[in-house]
Amino acid sequence: QLMESGGGSVQAGGSLRLSCLTSGVTFGRYCLGWVRQGSGQEREWVTIHNSEDGITYYADWVAGRFTFSQDNEKNTLYLQMNNLKPDDTGMYYCAAGFGVSYCKPGRTLSYTGQGTQVTVSS
Repeated sequence: QLMESGGGSVQAGGSLRLSCLTSGVTFGRYCLGWVRQGSGQEREWVTIHNSEDGITYYADWVAGRFTFSQDNEKNTLYLQMNNLKPDDTGMYYCAAGFGVSYCKPGRTLSYTGQGTQVTVSS
């Protein structure tokens, strides 16, 4: 189970930190990540992280603005988002997929939460 929080409304240039409380997800055996979906748009990946070797990939458009992290003791994932832009507006979902043999861009993660809304105004 995945439960996101931390979304909200900010002005362009602002920051938000999203959280995802997990249960039943064994860190070290799952690919983890975040995806987002804008209004009327298809879901797109934001970041994907191998919880075994710690390698993290980001979509090109992130351009160094977002950072994935995890707290093993709290079973929680985070997405720190800085320098937000209006185009970042959308519903953000944390995601998990069992197995770390292929944990790279292009993989679809099977499990997502209910999402948290991020709105960035200009």
